[in-house]
Amino acid sequence: MRVFVDGREIELGEGACLGDALVKAGADPAEGAIVGVVSGRGERSRQTNSYWLNTTKGKLRIELLNTDLQNVWHESVAKIQGCEVRWASADGIAFGPFASSLSFSREAHEYNRWDVVLGAAGFEAEKTHLIFVRRRHAAVYGAPIDGGRLAHVVGGKNTLDRLETGDKILGIEPVVEWQDLTEKLATMDRSLPLGDGMEIFTQIIVELIEDAPEGAEFFLALTRDGTFKVDSVSSSYISSDQLLTEPIVFEHREPRLEGAVTVRTSGRGLGRIFIYKADRTSNPGHSVVARVNSGMDLVKLAEPGQLVTVRVKPERIILMGSKLADALSLLKAQGIESEVEGHTGDDAVVVAQDPKTTMQILKDRKVKLVAIPASHLISIELYYDKAPKTLDYFRHVTGLKERPVGPLPVYFVYENTLLFKPQIDAVGYKELLPENKPTGLVPAGAIGVSNQVAKKIGLVGVRLVQDKRYGPSGEKFEATNIIGRVLEPEKLQDVKEGETIYVQEVRK
Repeated sequence: MRVFVDGREIELGEGACLGDALVKAGADPAEGAIVGVVSGRGERSRQTNSYWLNTTKGKLRIELLNTDLQNVWHESVAKIQGCEVRWASADGIAFGPFASSLSFSREAHEYNRWDVVLGAAGFEAEKTHLIFVRRRHAAVYGAPIDGGRLAHVVGGKNTLDRLETGDKILGIEPVVEWQDLTEKLATMDRSLPLGDGMEIFTQIIVELIEDAPEGAEFFLALTRDGTFKVDSVSSSYISSDQLLTEPIVFEHREPRLEGAVTVRTSGRGLGRIFIYKADRTSNPGHSVVARVNSGMDLVKLAEPGQLVTVRVKPERIILMGSKLADALSLLKAQGIESEVEGHTGDDAVVVAQDPKTTMQILKDRKVKLVAIPASHLISIELYYDKAPKTLDYFRHVTGLKERPVGPLPVYFVYENTLLFKPQIDAVGYKELLPENKPTGLVPAGAIGVSNQVAKKIGLVGVRLVQDKRYGPSGEKFEATNIIGRVLEPEKLQDVKEGETIYVQEVRK
């Protein structure tokens, strides 16, 4: 029996199952990740009422309304190609003229933004125009008695605002949708029986874009455990919310073609990462950061809540948390120059790197490392199930959402209590409602964050001894959210005000 695993052909005996194929192919999907199985490929086309209009400023997509004006459109579409902008205003923009069989009236009609209207200039059908409405208004366009609404703009809306006198329609293409007749499924069942010719997909391979170093690093942070967590699915994309609300700069704009990976850089959904299953136009709120080169079948199979195994090229260069000697050895092997600031002893560990992004390091071929004694790198455990909202704040202000090591400046030290004031002031936009408040004896080493009941919101605290009256941040229980614990509290014994410690999360 012949099957294909990630494009590689392998031979199996009769009665073989999915697990047999994975072992023989040497494929190793991430724990808990889906595997795609495809058989009997096929598809058929279906004409739609949507059209792409290619203009000198970019593409517009319109969707025809179910009216008799469709007949006028189909009769005139060849004439509309090549039409130039006849007039442009804040209300709308018109392409033409072209002859048509349009019946017209002399009545004024109200139009809404994104309407596409057919109107006869001078009330002459030989001077028909295709009018795109930019804002709500009323006008006499020589339209039919019902207003002449032909379609709505459903794609490339930013193109409409950029069109001006001198622009033209270069071409018109119908949008053809393909109905997939392929038999396929996503599974984690290694005992699934296989049949001859089946295709198996275990991973997606993603190549980063050099022109988007910050966004590429953002994607690397999201997939640092080798998976893409699918939080939502539509007909055109899958997306992940694991870094939702995290700020990220816009860097690279291009059409969101199938396989494009984008990051939402503004507005609602900031920090959401998308992988596109179907072509869409560019968007000023979506920075394209990478492309899927292999495994799109797996993307199209994924459902909300599932994990997809991801391999990213190039691999991330993230040295924070590594022993300095190991980091220098890795850089040397890749031909990258290094400079070290801070502690350089045998116990040195890396806590910062500059540049921060993989793509910039590879471009510059050099990096500056900051190292400290291992005794100043504190391992912590975080309670995701008990304090999710507070952990969203803590991981944001320490940078642990995107990096393995984060700084905590020491704000105040008294008796057996240490208070830390994060470098990032996020209390204005991150909620700190009471959550996982202490109810009894607070153990030594517990990590607390002062919530909105406290006078000083957002401080992080650790007590080196147990306490039954106050939380780790020195506040009463109702003003304290417990988020985790320090695994090596003895390392905090000699910490002084003004110093900065670094924390590293250990997951169990």
